[in-house]
Amino acid sequence: MYNVVLIPGDGIGKEITDSVTKILDTAGADINWIECKAGAGANDELGTPLPEETIDAIKKHRIALKGPLTTPVGAGFRSINVALRQKFNLYSNIRPARSLPNIDTPFRDVDLVLFRENTEGLYIGKEHWIGDDEKHAEGIAVVTREASEKIIRSAFEYAKKRGRKKVSLVHKANILKFTTGLFLKIGKEIARDYPDIEFQDLIVDNMAMQMVLRPQQFDVIVTTNLFGDILSDLASGLVGGLGVTGAANISDDAAMFEAVHGSAPDIAGKGMANPTALLFSALMMLEYLGEDRLAEKIRSAVYTVLQEHKKECTEDIGGEGNTESYTEAICKLLRD
Repeated sequence: MYNVVLIPGDGIGKEITDSVTKILDTAGADINWIECKAGAGANDELGTPLPEETIDAIKKHRIALKGPLTTPVGAGFRSINVALRQKFNLYSNIRPARSLPNIDTPFRDVDLVLFRENTEGLYIGKEHWIGDDEKHAEGIAVVTREASEKIIRSAFEYAKKRGRKKVSLVHKANILKFTTGLFLKIGKEIARDYPDIEFQDLIVDNMAMQMVLRPQQFDVIVTTNLFGDILSDLASGLVGGLGVTGAANISDDAAMFEAVHGSAPDIAGKGMANPTALLFSALMMLEYLGEDRLAEKIRSAVYTVLQEHKKECTEDIGGEGNTESYTEAICKLLRD
């Protein structure tokens, strides 16, 4: 049995985590869910958006499935998600984007995976004012060899393990010659260790254009923190949006899987929430645990529901149902 920390989160978090745990339990996943608190709800109840009990549970079990969190204004964290990633050095943010059956989008046959460095770049938050009149602000971006080697090698190892043929490194080394220039230099060095995998590098603005011109040309993408944040959302848009794409945050000895969409408090409790993104994140978790066959069994059931039982799906993906009907349709296939 696997012990997994479960953080339902805020807004629709409880509804979609209930859906996902029901689907995994129905499929036969041998998981002991350890429910913990974080987010605005935790702040209201306990006076902190990230309780020590939650941190201790992740320290102990080293794996978590997390619903969407609302970061309280003025509670000490720029982002609870960023705080968790930095606390456990979850340097690798992995965001697959794959075309799904019967999802309305102009793009077809998209199947790419984006690796985003999660701990450095501009997101370290080193900003300051020059002078006292707040008319001149500066921010510092940090790129190190150690962190760059980790994320780039992770992308190549993923490609090797999963039988993918190409790694595309995204940078802005023509302008940011020291920071993303270092990232590109390290990428070229590591690429030599993987002669069977095609390697290319693209400047970020060209990459954004190429992703909407012909996204099918990309396989595994690796980039720095800010570029990865932007391009991973773009990739999600190619296949239907943040509601249908999963995400993982992985370090050498810990992992957190999450829905990257918002907590949607405006629809909380109305049965309208779509659990697909968190479910796909949970399937990434199963693969991390070595349960690839079980993950594929659940994924196949989801695809069948999207293709053949669309009426049971939630309205945001073209159905006429709700969270419960969508969940039950998947569970029925798994039971049958």
